Amino acid sequence: MSILGPASPLGEHQFILRRVHSVLGLFPVGAYLIFHLATNAAIIDGVAAYQHRADQIHQLGPTTIFVLEWLFIFLPILFHGILGMVIVARGERNVVRYTYGGNVRYTLQRWTGAIAFVFILWHVFHMHGWIHADWWIEGVASRFGGKRFDPKNAYSAAVAIRASWLVVALYAVGVLVSVYHLANGIWTMGITWGVWTSPHAQRWARFPCLAFGLLLGFLGLGSLYGMVVAEPPAASTPETADFSPSSAEIVPDHRAVQAGLPPQS
Repeated sequence: MSILGPASPLGEHQFILRRVHSVLGLFPVGAYLIFHLATNAAIIDGVAAYQHRADQIHQLGPTTIFVLEWLFIFLPILFHGILGMVIVARGERNVVRYTYGGNVRYTLQRWTGAIAFVFILWHVFHMHGWIHADWWIEGVASRFGGKRFDPKNAYSAAVAIRASWLVVALYAVGVLVSVYHLANGIWTMGITWGVWTSPHAQRWARFPCLAFGLLLGFLGLGSLYGMVVAEPPAASTPETADFSPSSAEIVPDHRAVQAGLPPQS
């Protein structure tokens, strides 16, 4: 029995579930993808700019971030992703027989959604370790290559991504399929919600969606390139450190000056 079939409990609410699935794909999931890629793009201006963005986010505090992440990011992604995987599993594979453009985009939308969902699960584990617990982070997560991002040292994200070219390639594929899924999803959502209903309107709606996808893809790949070429933050060394005291630290001994003696620092 299909989980979304007419005889299943979920099938009875298929219309509502698909509408909620569609809305969540745009907000907050799609909105967060844009925000996340734009934030990571700060690495193009250097590690200091990227660290500044990380500090702005994490100054909210761990409790606030935990609540916001689960309420507006993780739970919507899980709902959208799991229901999307169900839709993919029950869909017909007929793109070989019907190769017209609409069917190709429909098939790509389903498969890029599945790939993006798996990529997001891996990406969250890779950077954050899924569970915010010391025993998990220090034990299981770190043992299997997770929790590589340290918000106090944002450069750690660049180190984790460029650990190997395979990781870089996985991130490139993950970014591109996520961007395609969002851009094409905006176009299909416009059809679902009756924003563009006529064939003429649907044809013209492709252009802004295509432009949006190209721009966001360029931003995502630019962020990835910035991670690969980022220089480590400059550290103070005995040769470069400035040990000269500031004027506020110098307190002249006026009695010594009056006695004709050099002031004591």
